[in-house]
Amino acid sequence: MTQEQPGAHLEALLRWRRDVRHFRTDPVPETEMEHLFACAQLAPSVGNAQPWRFLRVRTPALRTALADHVDAAAQQAGARYGTGERGALYASLKLHGLREAPEIVAVFSDESPDEGHALGIATMPEALRYSTVLAIHTMWLTAQSRGIGLGWVSILEPGFVAELLGAPANWHFIALLCVGYPVAQHEVPELERRGWQARQDWRVHVSER
Repeated sequence: MTQEQPGAHLEALLRWRRDVRHFRTDPVPETEMEHLFACAQLAPSVGNAQPWRFLRVRTPALRTALADHVDAAAQQAGARYGTGERGALYASLKLHGLREAPEIVAVFSDESPDEGHALGIATMPEALRYSTVLAIHTMWLTAQSRGIGLGWVSILEPGFVAELLGAPANWHFIALLCVGYPVAQHEVPELERRGWQARQDWRVHVSER
């Protein structure tokens, strides 16, 4: 293996990673799920606190309640776009795969973990949440490398989800993830293909002082 190959593989993963909404219903083998969680555990974290908490939603009634909640929240959010072209496009988008994806995972960040002994969070306690997002991204790239899709559902009320799932008071809700095999792989993200928003040139977001 040449030195260039690992870097090329990583860049391919970054380019092909997608926020998946269209899932096949066939299950993800338990060994694959365990591998995703194991790789997420390799993510960096402030003070090595490892604050991520993954809650697998296996109960059918809870899955249905989550899907119903997100559908209602999505409909309410759509009102901001009105009835014009943008509103019609929004209404046509599939915004989650909660009813089809074989695995649903809620991700929380422990706000007071015993691990890490509070190192690095005296002035920026939110670094615990940033660490949890890094664990999600690590899982995301791992999933992509194994042909597994991941979709991050964000049109929801965090408090509702945390209460519905009975999360401890010191767990801060971060994400609701759909995990499963995608119906298809696309080189271009769906929102770009549908005309919602294209990816910008990186130079737009880099400045100097």
